[in-house]
Amino acid sequence: MRYSPEALTAFVETVAAGSFSAAARRLRKSQSTISTAVANLEADLGVALFDRTSRHPVLTPEGERALSYVQAILAASDRLDELAIWLAGETETRLTFVLSDTLPPDTLAKLLGEFDKRWPHTEFECLMGENEDVIDLLQKGRAQVGLTEAHERYPTDIGAMRLPMQSLMAIYVAPGHPLAAAAGIEEAQLRTWRELRLNTYLENPNSAARGPVWSAPNYLLLLSMAEQGFGWCALPCALVEEFSGPDKLMRLSVPGWPRTIPLDLLWNKKQPPGVAGSWLRHYLAQWQE
Repeated sequence: MRYSPEALTAFVETVAAGSFSAAARRLRKSQSTISTAVANLEADLGVALFDRTSRHPVLTPEGERALSYVQAILAASDRLDELAIWLAGETETRLTFVLSDTLPPDTLAKLLGEFDKRWPHTEFECLMGENEDVIDLLQKGRAQVGLTEAHERYPTDIGAMRLPMQSLMAIYVAPGHPLAAAAGIEEAQLRTWRELRLNTYLENPNSAARGPVWSAPNYLLLLSMAEQGFGWCALPCALVEEFSGPDKLMRLSVPGWPRTIPLDLLWNKKQPPGVAGSWLRHYLAQWQE
């Protein structure tokens, strides 16, 4: 029996998202489409995959057993798609890379230099984005490869790979900000002052503020706002070193800071990167400081 890839994806995404409506939002489909796809899969298998008596669907024992098999089928399908592109050996005429400001500037510079040597006839486009915006651009097909701060999970149509590099983050303020003269700053004290925080173009329901906030969609703009004394901000240290002027920002000593954050490389499984994009993934996966 042949099972619909859409139905398999709807099943796995519903499990990951916790509800049919959340899965529909991730896959950019209507809730009825997701519910119908899962129901059709249940009919094909002859078992109920979810118990629907509670507010949110809960996996049945049969659903729990089926889940690992479905995940393996989708993973094998993704690998086959990537192999087909690699065997075709066709280099993209254009590659779009959407990346976070957390990628150290020197790493990006070396990547661009190597890319230019290997793929001089491929147009290379860099877009800046963070978190949900990176995922959104990949899902829309606007970019082929993306880099973002690591997340615990991604939509099922997004492939992810943890990179060997990390980004060092610290708390910064302008020298003239009142916090610059404070000693022994605790995080609770920070919350009484305006935070300059990252926010994405897409609405994020999990980004509730814990104090006065100004926001921007990228760290470079936040850096400029911090230099002007509008508030305190968590920024990538490498970005500050590269783009902040002399004595325009100072690092605060706050418990738990500075801290390192892992980075993930992402791509759209439905439209896997071609030869040049696959090289970029391999290059960053093998990165050594």
